[in-house]
Amino acid sequence: QLQLVESGGGLVQPGGSLRLSCAASYALDYYAIGWFRQAPGKEREGVSCISTPGGGTNYADSVKGRATISTDSAKKTVYLHLDTLKPEDTAVYYCAADIYGACYGNSWDRESKYDYWGQGTQVTVSS
Repeated sequence: QLQLVESGGGLVQPGGSLRLSCAASYALDYYAIGWFRQAPGKEREGVSCISTPGGGTNYADSVKGRATISTDSAKKTVYLHLDTLKPEDTAVYYCAADIYGACYGNSWDRESKYDYWGQGTQVTVSS
């Protein structure tokens, strides 16, 4: 059973940056790994996705140009680097894994395609 643990959240000032980590219990080969977020009172939304081993990525329009998703060489940790943070980035951030998934097309942010989820890490952007 794959386990995912997010870390790296916290309180950040507007304009700051943050790197979130998603640690997997085993190497994520032939997966799509997505980052999602849920703000208070809102539905969970997709933020970004990366597929292994090819490394294809996708980003939500709301973070495009401000976010970078990557994996470590062992493919056991997936990172989400967020720059120029805004108060509207405040949310609980989750990572999720889709076995044999892909990140291209219009379905990368469909929650139902992901098989495993982490517990989330809180990101608060405030001065």
